[in-house]
Amino acid sequence: MAVEIKIPTVLRVHTDGASTVAVEGSTVGDVFTALIDRYPGVRGNLLDDAGGLHKFVNVYKDDDDIRYLDGLATAVKDGDVLTILPAVAGGA
Repeated sequence: MAVEIKIPTVLRVHTDGASTVAVEGSTVGDVFTALIDRYPGVRGNLLDDAGGLHKFVNVYKDDDDIRYLDGLATAVKDGDVLTILPAVAGGA
């Protein structure tokens, strides 16, 4: 099943400039594994050293934050859209 991943501008350097990538998987974790297999450079921006979702990245399945679903175990189906949003912080 193909899931569309929306890639933020800051990560497109790792996806050959692609703003969206379609990969297959039955969970968000499976989809990320397929994405990382294709584009290894995105790994450190998505996952922490333990393989969990990096705390500075928000991921939405359609309109739902996966942290409030089942995290990386969240089920996905053909046609679902995952949106990756890096957290923004700063200030003076």
